[in-house]
Amino acid sequence: MLNLIRQATVRSISVQPYIFAPVVSSCSSPLPSLRSRSQSCTMATVASPPAIATKTNGIEKSVWVELIQLALEVKPLNLGQGFPDFAAPDTVRKALAEACSSDTNVLLNQYTRGFGHPRLVNALSKLYSKLIGREINPLNEVLVTAGAYEALFVTIMGLVNKGDEVIIIEPFFDCYMPQVKLAGGTPVFVPLCPKKTEGVTSSGDWVLDPTELGNAFTDKTKAIIVNTPNNPLGKVYKREELMMIADLCKKHNSIAIMDEVYEWMTYTGQEHVRMATLPGMWERTISIGSAGKTFSVTGWKIGWAYGPANLMKGLQVVHQHSVYTCTTPVQEAVGQGFEIEIQRYGTPDCYFQSLPAELEVKRNNIVKILTEAGLNPIVPEGGYFILADVRNITSKIDIGGDSNERKDFRFVKWLSRNRKLQGIPPSAFYSPEHGDIGENYIRFCFIKEDENLEKAGEILRTLKKDIDEGKV
Repeated sequence: MLNLIRQATVRSISVQPYIFAPVVSSCSSPLPSLRSRSQSCTMATVASPPAIATKTNGIEKSVWVELIQLALEVKPLNLGQGFPDFAAPDTVRKALAEACSSDTNVLLNQYTRGFGHPRLVNALSKLYSKLIGREINPLNEVLVTAGAYEALFVTIMGLVNKGDEVIIIEPFFDCYMPQVKLAGGTPVFVPLCPKKTEGVTSSGDWVLDPTELGNAFTDKTKAIIVNTPNNPLGKVYKREELMMIADLCKKHNSIAIMDEVYEWMTYTGQEHVRMATLPGMWERTISIGSAGKTFSVTGWKIGWAYGPANLMKGLQVVHQHSVYTCTTPVQEAVGQGFEIEIQRYGTPDCYFQSLPAELEVKRNNIVKILTEAGLNPIVPEGGYFILADVRNITSKIDIGGDSNERKDFRFVKWLSRNRKLQGIPPSAFYSPEHGDIGENYIRFCFIKEDENLEKAGEILRTLKKDIDEGKV
């Protein structure tokens, strides 16, 4: 009897795949055969693959992805990406090492407060309260983010509604436009225009047209994004320029989103004016900063935003439902770094003073290098980038490339492949309709070791010599 039961069980098990295969199919029935049913399922799957969100259409391309890949392939001297190739201050590096290895406070390797590690938000509050001239609440008027990039993202996502217009001053860091679009907003572009274009010029020569800016504001304008000191131009906005923007914001009940990541990097004769200090602007300004730029630690990806509590609430909501919290030991180290620099503030030992002093020498050096190579630089008033007019080169050589691409993209790729020097095409910092403003230039980063700046100079001087001798 047991043998009969076993045989029956084995027999029923052996036929189950055949019996139940049609039942688990997602295809509608009845169909003539398992074979045709399988073919139908396969054809349907191929014909209708899942689609990505339509809001990502048109914002897929990134200049950084493309040129980083090129740098990996051809291994040029990289003056393209904006990071230093020398060591960050000992204060923050040692603080991070201690925070990671501390036996007395092991919780520094665990989650911290979502809106910002207490030590860091308290330090930021203390610093900016002094700079802004009002008490900033560390708990509801400061938010720590995963770099200034996230600070921009949560600001735009937390404040912009579908159909809102956001004015973007050109040239602009390339994430502004896609972030506005992801929020459902409409970017409105207003370019800085040069008063002078021949010879060696200054970033201060690039100005806003008051009429054009005024016309850009409407009853739909939710915000304007201003980057000062500006990347890639190096322009430091004057108080009068910011007052003009502030008056328009107050007139149209708009928000000023201030990207101030290069706030400490201004050069002789220049002053970084914070929009939040202007009359009536604290209530409508979000200011954004970066530990990567402030302490030369771009890989740490810690940024922040500060502003009035009612506006900061929108940023906090987006942050808590996406990133939630940032790296605890890194925040601890940055907090310690600020505590040290606050004590040194106003002295030559303060990193906020020693770094721009060092960079001003490098800026002057690269201006000399570019001029000797036959390029006309735009001398930056702040930041650590410089634009150079390359028409003297591109008008004399065949840079090849895809004719559908802008000239600066093609020249950057030619220079990387043929002379092993990489810069960034400035038209990437413009809207498609204004890209021609930037395509006669190249952007170089000069927060680099002096020997690497000199190597770049040697490459460019050799290129000029080869052009003059007809070898290119």
